[in-house]
Amino acid sequence: MPKSCSDNLTIGLMSGTSLDGVDGVLAAFAADGGSPIRAIASAYIPFPDALRAELLALQTAGHNEIEREALSANALAHHYAACVEQVLARAGCSAGRISAIGVHGQTIRHRPELGYTRQTNNPALLAELTGIDVIADFRSRDIAAGGQGAPLVPAFHQAVFSQTGETRVVANIGGISNISVLGGSGNAGMLDTIGFDTGPGNMLLDAWIARHRGLPYDAAGAWAASGTVLAALLQALLREPYLAAPPPKSTGRDLFHLAWLDDKLQAFPTVAAADVQATLSAFTAASLADAIARHASGAAAVYLCGGGAYNAHLVAQLAAALQMREQDARVLSTDALGVAPTQVEALAFAWLAQRFLQRQPGNLPAVTGASGLRILGALYPH
Repeated sequence: MPKSCSDNLTIGLMSGTSLDGVDGVLAAFAADGGSPIRAIASAYIPFPDALRAELLALQTAGHNEIEREALSANALAHHYAACVEQVLARAGCSAGRISAIGVHGQTIRHRPELGYTRQTNNPALLAELTGIDVIADFRSRDIAAGGQGAPLVPAFHQAVFSQTGETRVVANIGGISNISVLGGSGNAGMLDTIGFDTGPGNMLLDAWIARHRGLPYDAAGAWAASGTVLAALLQALLREPYLAAPPPKSTGRDLFHLAWLDDKLQAFPTVAAADVQATLSAFTAASLADAIARHASGAAAVYLCGGGAYNAHLVAQLAAALQMREQDARVLSTDALGVAPTQVEALAFAWLAQRFLQRQPGNLPAVTGASGLRILGALYPH
């Protein structure tokens, strides 16, 4: 559809667990703030190596981390603002046409079992830089209500991707993988939607190839495809208790990191690095397939989004893993539903910002475990 600045417009920004950069989407909504009409324009701003390294270092306790986090938040705000500028330029829109920016921030701690989550961000600075109202801090309200604070995207998936009479799965493969199981009762049927983090997505794959080959990611899964899946190591990885825990649940770098992997590898001291990569890819596919078989056995299709949707080897492994579990679901990308895989999460935060503006709840208690529906986010006026 042609670009337009005549609709109710919101920008969504997302920088995820993969720590690669910022995705931004300008979305047009119906006048009542309902489901997105379309994504008008998008942009991607990669993180410089120094910022990525600092954000990664902030995942664990360290010297002077309060100041370091504050400075990183300021740097993030400038990158977010640059992404907004690009989105507006590509859409041919001015800042004054935008209702709000919905921004997730960069997760550096996620400990819902302890009652907190931390997304590094400076939304006040972002509002100052862009001249647009900013809505941020979406997870905290859900956690305050006893929830996991994540995943937050299943409500959005249900609103825009569900199909009456058909059970669908939307699987986001970012740093962490998560699924939304969309029941077949249509857009009004939020009660038959579940979702949770299934385990690692690209996180361990990226960390392993960075350690051994100095690359940020395994393009198309080529290095993993060159190795051999080690059955014993795969089974050791799959014994992680988190994977068998019932939802609601969420996870991140607090659990799945290189030290976690190194601990598992102590029993396999002579394995080749490429074989570990192959096994990590199989681990992501198997943990996803297990979750789908357990919670969405009647799904007609699995729609992939996130960076992992472009990993041909991983996608093939997932399809094979589903077949092994006697699941007949087709494996497609969200392109088949009209949304590019890299735009889904940013579009979700544009939608969550709209929910805030309409004073409508953005969480699903059946997904997060919160004690009820809550309006998510905090407003930082420009």
